[in-house]
Amino acid sequence: MANTRYGFTPTHPGEVLKDEIEYCGISQARLAKQMGMSYKVLNDILNERRPLTTSTAMMFEAALNVPADSLMRLQLKYNMQAAQKDNKLLSRLAEIRKMVAVL
Repeated sequence: MANTRYGFTPTHPGEVLKDEIEYCGISQARLAKQMGMSYKVLNDILNERRPLTTSTAMMFEAALNVPADSLMRLQLKYNMQAAQKDNKLLSRLAEIRKMVAVL
């Protein structure tokens, strides 16, 4: 499992939400106001500069009827692939595996 690689490019939930907002024909500013969220935070999520949290996923579910659990699964997969590209983390994991192997 340590070397698990996904055979696809991960989708940030912001990409899905951005498509949904465009499909609904609602402006980001209007949606942000209705959700009680700053425009900047909403825009950062939609443009993949900020991760989706459980709370924001639930807010999007209430506003757009997109299941929060599906959005969170997308975020998890996105986070996992990003972590697998982090060389510092990968080196640390290799060291941990070496130490655990001698136990």
